[in-house]
Amino acid sequence: MVAVSALLMSALISPDANAKPAYALTAGEGAAESLGYASEVPTFSWKLPESVKRQTAFQIEVRQENKTLWDSGWINSDQSTFVRFGGAPLTSRQHVQWRVRFRDENGHEQAWSPFAQLETGLLSAKDWKAQWIRPSQTAEAAEPVGYLRRQFTADKEISRARLYVTARGIFEMEINGQRVGSDHFANGFTVYDKRLDTLTYDVTKLLKRGENSVQGKLGTGWYAGRYPFGTKQIGPYGKDTGLLVQLEITYADGSSQTVASDGQWEGTYVGPIVSSSLYDGEIYDARRQSKDWAPVTATHELGEARLTPKPFAPVRETQTVTPVKISVTQSGGYIFDLGQNLVGWARVKIPVEANQSVTLRFAEMLKDDGTLYTENYRSAKSTDVYTAATSGEIVWEPRFTFHGFRYVELSGLPKNAKPQNDWVTGIVLHSDLPTIGSFDSSHAKLNQLQSNIVWGWRGNSLDIPTDCPQRDERAGWTGDAEVFCATALYNTDSHAFWKSWLGSLRDDQDADGGIPDFVPSAKHKGRAHSPGWMDAATIIPWDVYVRTGDVEVLAENFSMMEKLVGWYRGQTVDGLLPKIKGYGDWLQPYSKPAPGEHDWAGDKRGDTPPPLLGLAFYGRSAQILADSARVLGRNDDAKKYADEAATVRANFTRQYFDANGKMQNAPETQTGYVLAIAFNLIPAELKAKAGENLARLVAEAGGHLRTGFLGTPFLTAALDETGHADVAAQLLFQDSYPSWFYPIDQGATTMWERWNSYTRDRGFGDVAMNSFNHYAYGAIGQWMYERVAGLTPDAAQPGYKHFIVRPLIVSQLEHARAELDTPYGKASSAWKKQNGKVAIDVLVPPNTTATFESPDGAPAKILEPGPHHFEVATK
Repeated sequence: MVAVSALLMSALISPDANAKPAYALTAGEGAAESLGYASEVPTFSWKLPESVKRQTAFQIEVRQENKTLWDSGWINSDQSTFVRFGGAPLTSRQHVQWRVRFRDENGHEQAWSPFAQLETGLLSAKDWKAQWIRPSQTAEAAEPVGYLRRQFTADKEISRARLYVTARGIFEMEINGQRVGSDHFANGFTVYDKRLDTLTYDVTKLLKRGENSVQGKLGTGWYAGRYPFGTKQIGPYGKDTGLLVQLEITYADGSSQTVASDGQWEGTYVGPIVSSSLYDGEIYDARRQSKDWAPVTATHELGEARLTPKPFAPVRETQTVTPVKISVTQSGGYIFDLGQNLVGWARVKIPVEANQSVTLRFAEMLKDDGTLYTENYRSAKSTDVYTAATSGEIVWEPRFTFHGFRYVELSGLPKNAKPQNDWVTGIVLHSDLPTIGSFDSSHAKLNQLQSNIVWGWRGNSLDIPTDCPQRDERAGWTGDAEVFCATALYNTDSHAFWKSWLGSLRDDQDADGGIPDFVPSAKHKGRAHSPGWMDAATIIPWDVYVRTGDVEVLAENFSMMEKLVGWYRGQTVDGLLPKIKGYGDWLQPYSKPAPGEHDWAGDKRGDTPPPLLGLAFYGRSAQILADSARVLGRNDDAKKYADEAATVRANFTRQYFDANGKMQNAPETQTGYVLAIAFNLIPAELKAKAGENLARLVAEAGGHLRTGFLGTPFLTAALDETGHADVAAQLLFQDSYPSWFYPIDQGATTMWERWNSYTRDRGFGDVAMNSFNHYAYGAIGQWMYERVAGLTPDAAQPGYKHFIVRPLIVSQLEHARAELDTPYGKASSAWKKQNGKVAIDVLVPPNTTATFESPDGAPAKILEPGPHHFEVATK
């Protein structure tokens, strides 16, 4: 009997010849880059092949060359995400490889995965031997581009070379005349006086034995350029840019050489890029060759800012867009219509005449007379100029500016030149965040809405989450980010992106616990301390946690959350927030504020009083803080903050709702009801009544929304939760003003700042605030994924370890489908009306489960991994 048992056990744990190993091995937040990893204690994640139901055990092996750094041994666990490295902390420059194997639901041992590579960057300021350098001359332009260079000799066979770089400003590097990497606007935008991201590049193949040269271009960017807003002030973080470079070469014989930025470098401001401004564009003169080289100004002190490897993918060119139409202007120029509002720049392939300048102007819209509408750019010139050295054809694009545009106007071309379609190519630039989700339906406008949401996010994820990409703003507004984060996480793998930006929130948090209106704040003195904006500090960490399962995002930000909740607590008077101000329910349509209450903002702040909004978000943030404490095992804190959240809810209910679930002591607004329901601020017995009142207000508005930036993202969910899914669907498919479809009927290809930023009958809206690429109202995408298609995460088992499938079968659609590449693999929910029934297909990834809540009200079913098919009767 013992022998038989041994044979049986051996069969169970022996590798299956037909088994497939784990795949998609990632470290940390799953960024594709393993070079320049940012942590000394990585976490490891992997996915299981679709043939496997679940994992019952795993083993991880981490090696450096032939030495094992850590062997976890077999661990009986189904955990396949964020498994923490158990060896000695990694050090700077350390290159390791790791692999994993697992046992399936039957105990069968699977084969080892292929090795994944990981190499740390420079993890400490002590690793930097370089000095800050910049050209020593005085620049002529307000936003100049510096040129820096160094010659050196590599006299042996090269085995490996790494280039470590950061900047006070934005940089581009070359070695021996060849560009290093494909990044743009590196090193990105952080709170520069607190943190500077560093980049790591493998430049082994760019070097040669013998004489070499390393060159750098250095732009002002966000650090020393004109930022933020319409100010003419240059240099929010400093007047002088700086470059920090460390080239480390390892030779085949084991020796090494370091070429670092120091006083041996040369620099100049005289070069073909005369100036380059994020807001105003780039001026390029091909006649100006780099000259007047002189020894650089070098600074030994690295400064107080932390030097940390960039934790997410930099900005890159991700696609190109070609013109769909060319028109001629009255002045003899040409306007190229790309057919899509986008963010990036124009690559031009054009004929030029020596000593003549070609001007490129950009716009999101055209006026009725066919000319560019640029008034909404405010003080941003958004103009590029190229001056030719010789006659002929050139291919050119800028380096240190970007534009938000659909239309490109070219002027100054040779008189006899005939425009060609390939003269202009739209280059799409944004943080290189992989697409992980898709939504599709039978409704053309709903599909266009999804496209607009995706393009809006694409254009506003240029290193930080911006509100708009075209005018003299382009700031990381916390309120916009807070409402859109969940939708962003459905469409792109933006885990590391959000986690990094939250680090900037921590760096920029005020001493009293308040959060700036936009981050990085560029030392801007304005602090509205606005409810719904500040709460990005609590809501975004929770959204990231729920959708990724990353507990670390809560741990890193817990102190920031506590300080914010403490700020609210410190503003209370008898449990209320009577003195709180802020932006209100920003841009609520048909707002009628009380006279004198809204000063400069006019009617932009909406009808819902700031004290009500403040208490609502106080309650929401306090509850998130309590939930986060529970997840982190901080039980005393969890009870303390849960009690605080309960007190806020009780005060909110007492002040703002009567026994019939009707608002009191404040104007009755859709947003007031929405937040009470969505944030669970009122008792369960009042929720249904509040939902009835909300539905009544929608009906009184003719089936339209009357919510702004704070209420709109939760509107359909609040109606749906209280039994008014039909009203929610009516709002989603509404096409008259204000509605999600209304801008589409006006020609929108991105989300707009206002529902009526442009109308075919009335023209353009308020020029002072009229962005045609503003993602906040795209937050409806979350409800489209979660309810229209049916993929909803479960906060109790985050990261889609368990999720809920509850598709909403609406009369306006024949079918809908959503797919999502979760941390465990692909999940999908699709439904289609056919033959008097609804066919529903669900895919559950390995190592997860799902609960299926049927639209016909049948008992819920627990779904195991794999495909599932249901047919239910239509109502």
